[in-house]
Amino acid sequence: MTQPSVILATASYDHTIRFWEAKSGRCYRTIQYPDSQVNRLEITPDKRYLAAAGNPHIKLFDVNSNSPHPVMSYDSHTANVMAVGFQCDGNWMYSGSEDGTVKIWDLRAPGCQREYESRAAVNTVVLHPNQVPEVDTAVRSLTVMWDGSLVVAANNHGTCYVWRLLRGNQTMTNFEPLHKLQAHNKYILKCLLSPEFCDPHRYLATASADHTVKIWNVDGFTLEKTLIGHQRWVWDCVFSVDGAYLITASSDATARLWSMSSGEDIRVYQGHHKATVCCALHDGAEPSSC
Repeated sequence: MTQPSVILATASYDHTIRFWEAKSGRCYRTIQYPDSQVNRLEITPDKRYLAAAGNPHIKLFDVNSNSPHPVMSYDSHTANVMAVGFQCDGNWMYSGSEDGTVKIWDLRAPGCQREYESRAAVNTVVLHPNQVPEVDTAVRSLTVMWDGSLVVAANNHGTCYVWRLLRGNQTMTNFEPLHKLQAHNKYILKCLLSPEFCDPHRYLATASADHTVKIWNVDGFTLEKTLIGHQRWVWDCVFSVDGAYLITASSDATARLWSMSSGEDIRVYQGHHKATVCCALHDGAEPSSC
């Protein structure tokens, strides 16, 4: 199976994972996932594997295979896995769960290599650009600017808190409060800062239970656009590598491709039969080095 240059995947409460041709909107592969719902999807930096975080397992699927079976299952969490991601060279995976733990996995070795315990369920985990995990448990979603300069935390009240990250010693980052943004009147389900190749323009996307996604200019946190088209909650979003497009996933059982310049949806991905709750996109080159 030839590896596509753009990998787009979605997962739904219908217990399937679907791979899509981003331009045509055609679904070219469906994986049945009967064990649980899928809470989060993430593609490895080399585009070889797709991680699906469920309850309580993480399963790794070969992107370039038609096999319906995972190549690996990571099983030491004991509750919903709400966050999953990879370090830049793809050798390490991190995960966060409602069991109150963050785990670090070496994909080259069996088992969990390191575990951090939290006093509450872990809803979101992001990796700081220095490649050291930083965790927050009291918010719905967390995002860090690609250069490590800002962190944004979004909560169930529709509020985003923005901090400037100041370099401390080797093991500590100092957070300086910068801005409080009342972005929505309902839950924010995902917040996401734009990628490196979007610079000098820097944006914050907030996906909400109010059926919209809002795009904010990080310079002053003014509202640039409101993306309107989904009919139910918008659970997830991901930027293209150059920040020109945004993919969103919604309870209306669709994913949508949006043009950041026009604010219009230019493609609707239809095929799931229940809520589409997460999406993953990899349209960049494979990393040459970290």
